[in-house]
Amino acid sequence: MPISRVTKLYAVEDAKIFPLIADPAGGTASYGAGIDVPGIKSMEISGDVEVKELRGDNGLLDSDAAISNVTVSYPHAKLSLDVLVALIDSEVTDTGTTPAQSSKWSLKQGAKPLPYKLVGKTPTGGGDLVGGDVHFSLYKCVMSSFPGLGLAEEDYRTIENEARCVPLISTGEWIDVEINETAIAIPTAATP
Repeated sequence: MPISRVTKLYAVEDAKIFPLIADPAGGTASYGAGIDVPGIKSMEISGDVEVKELRGDNGLLDSDAAISNVTVSYPHAKLSLDVLVALIDSEVTDTGTTPAQSSKWSLKQGAKPLPYKLVGKTPTGGGDLVGGDVHFSLYKCVMSSFPGLGLAEEDYRTIENEARCVPLISTGEWIDVEINETAIAIPTAATP
């Protein structure tokens, strides 16, 4: 008998982004290695539905609807230069030796947002199944607003990320929600 298809959703424990390397029509999408989104605070998925009505004879004759937009918001507690490089065509440069090392993220004119997959999961027991978890996967995301960077007066600064999600060209995959009977970590290996 299959597991229940109904579950609570409690907390978010981990999230990773995977740079989308290729998405060929009729082929298989390939992704780079997973990059941790440090201090993930939430993962909110929402969308828009466009409704069209057919009217005539002074009344409603028919109605149809289509999903027109899916977005995700995922604020996180810590800045990651590797996440920024995966989100935007940019670079990180490491220089110096201890005790004077530095890492610098650089964004240059003409930089464009890059596509990526986002996977988030509940902690073990974050779903109804004791010892299980729930995973959300969005297969092709593109940044829809610039990450909320900067500093705050006498407070921690939360990094805000938002993206628009579209189906893969190769397979049409858009979003998966997976309820696991036994909790599993988000795999981090690149997929060819």
